[in-house]
Amino acid sequence: MAIWRKLGRIFKPQDHLGRPWMHAFAQAPSTVLMEDRLRVYFSCRPSPEADGSYVSYTAYVDFDRQDLTRIIGLAETPIMPLGGVGEFDEFGTYPVSVIRVDHEFHAYYGGWTRCESVPFDVAIGKAVSRDNGVTFTKLDRGPVLGPSLHEPFILSGPKIRRYHNEWFLWYIAGRKWLKHNDRMEPVYKIRMARSSDGVTWRRENRDLITNVLEEDEAQASPDVFFKDGLWHMFFCYRYSVDYRGKEKGYRIGYAKSADALNWVRCDENAGIGVSADGWDSEMVSYPHVFELNDSIYMLYLGNQVGREGFGFAVLEDGSL
Repeated sequence: MAIWRKLGRIFKPQDHLGRPWMHAFAQAPSTVLMEDRLRVYFSCRPSPEADGSYVSYTAYVDFDRQDLTRIIGLAETPIMPLGGVGEFDEFGTYPVSVIRVDHEFHAYYGGWTRCESVPFDVAIGKAVSRDNGVTFTKLDRGPVLGPSLHEPFILSGPKIRRYHNEWFLWYIAGRKWLKHNDRMEPVYKIRMARSSDGVTWRRENRDLITNVLEEDEAQASPDVFFKDGLWHMFFCYRYSVDYRGKEKGYRIGYAKSADALNWVRCDENAGIGVSADGWDSEMVSYPHVFELNDSIYMLYLGNQVGREGFGFAVLEDGSL
């Protein structure tokens, strides 16, 4: 069983003025380890528009790799622009997952568009940076993973990994929309695809994680790593409706696998939950696990899915 010791919130966008595009939220943290720093990419939002709708941008914050509570850098502008009129990422780049390959940084992100019958749709885009991860150029105007015969909508939540020169992409795919109290709510499940070049993907076309709450349980943010002969996945899940508070809000789950394809879910081993009070007392979600200085850490979101930033926890030795 994993035992995570919480170390507190380390980034709150409201503490950093002068960036109106980063008014609130620091969602879906994703790390890249650099020579003198730990860079954390995240998604943020300016103030809502007059009708209450948002756009979402992606930025980064740098922490001293010897002291993760000390910020030593913050993006001056979003790392990439929003898409043009009618393009899949016209209204947002969220979430994002970044890895470094040689001298390039590769970012996979959810591109948001607005719809008529439902609030939004999402597809997965790719961008590459050749200036040390400061700015990214999109491969083209379309997504690398979009709607298909078996995955008709909401392709999002990308988590990119490379093992033995093969690219692995864990993500979520929409299953249905539910109407509840005059509001459309999405249901999505965790899936996986593989690639030899990071652009053309072979999809598994099946859900990877079983349900525990209900058939329409929504699952997101499948963060996977390999350790001690097993694949480990930390992810988040919630009820299909009424999930914006504590009772039915996001929680962090855990699953393990011997082959990265067939997973055994055992949330009782996740080792992290909501706090008694404070910034993560209602929900915990969007976990990201990384290794630094011989320790394993988790970045995660708290209440209101990261409206006021993200925190971190450290894995107690030998507890996984």
